[in-house]
Amino acid sequence: LAVTALGLLVAGALAAGVTVAAKWALVGRHRPGARPLWSSFVWRNELADSFTEILAAPWFARPVLGTPLLNAWFRMLGARIGRGVWCESYWLPETDLVELGDGAVVNQGSVVQTHLFHDRVLAMDAVRVRRGGTLGPNSVLLPSASIGRHATVGPVSLVMRGESVPDRTIWIGNPIGPWAEAATGPRA
Repeated sequence: LAVTALGLLVAGALAAGVTVAAKWALVGRHRPGARPLWSSFVWRNELADSFTEILAAPWFARPVLGTPLLNAWFRMLGARIGRGVWCESYWLPETDLVELGDGAVVNQGSVVQTHLFHDRVLAMDAVRVRRGGTLGPNSVLLPSASIGRHATVGPVSLVMRGESVPDRTIWIGNPIGPWAEAATGPRA
């Protein structure tokens, strides 16, 4: 039992390390911008992402969701992760474009999406969850979007590209709208 546990720990650390090395070797640092679909960069970026999904996720990321180990791994991949961040998702593509402020929360099943494909072009931009901000379970934050300080986006919600959730507010829906309005219906 002890040998198996040690073997799993070593395998997880190796998977995490290989994924970090692959990301830096294949794409280096991600920067906001656009790239043609059929470019070398897009294919290398997809390959680096495959290391995360196929190797690191099952052997490392899933077992350490919501722990400081996951945050440390994201920092090695280039993300800016503050202190006391709760991240229960490994879906942070193009990690260099992700900023999670101190005490931010990214709940289970959420995607902090830093790229979109449109008209055969990959467009990448930064995504931010400011200090104390919360992205609810199974929600998506699209490129150029941000969640303000101590703001909350509820479960199964979509923050559209370029939207900014104001500080200390609560939003929900697909696309998001004020939570109070969603609970009581639109005002006449």
